[in-house]
Amino acid sequence: MLDLVPKKIFLTRGKGVHQDQLTSFEFALRDAGIPNTNLVLISSIFPPGAKVISRTEGLKMIRPGSVQFVIYARQQSNEPHRLMAASVGLAEPTDKTKWGYLSEYQSFGETEKEAGDYAEDIAAQMLASSIGIPFDVDKNWDQKRQQWKVSGQIYKTRNMTQSAVGDSKGRWTTVFAAAVLIL
Repeated sequence: MLDLVPKKIFLTRGKGVHQDQLTSFEFALRDAGIPNTNLVLISSIFPPGAKVISRTEGLKMIRPGSVQFVIYARQQSNEPHRLMAASVGLAEPTDKTKWGYLSEYQSFGETEKEAGDYAEDIAAQMLASSIGIPFDVDKNWDQKRQQWKVSGQIYKTRNMTQSAVGDSKGRWTTVFAAAVLIL
């Protein structure tokens, strides 16, 4: 039987600028280090027992032409000076036999920190609700984080975010963030 539960995961990001929209995306993939793979977009479950590894280590584990399961966010614009961001958030449970959550988020007009915090918040809310941690959606991110820390059931949250300001000449600008899963 084929085991498709990923054992490792790494986070990456990139940006690209080009007069053609698709080429701009290709350049963002190049910047992220994964242009030579076939990406399969999947839903947002962090596999039980998976280990988060560095981008450097992860890139060594993939081969050109391979099929890579990913959770990714991308944002594109050809509007000069438009602020944009793409982010992947991650929430890991303390109990490594349980699954965690990843989230994908893209926005206009938000800084890298704002978009990253929001993506992280989404992932943490999904994990908290799945394991029964009460939380108040109206509280800010720091207050919610404190609630989850007190529960002891969320081990760690983080995000990978790429932001950029649209090219001043009106060329397509793409921002890209991804979690790449390794089988």
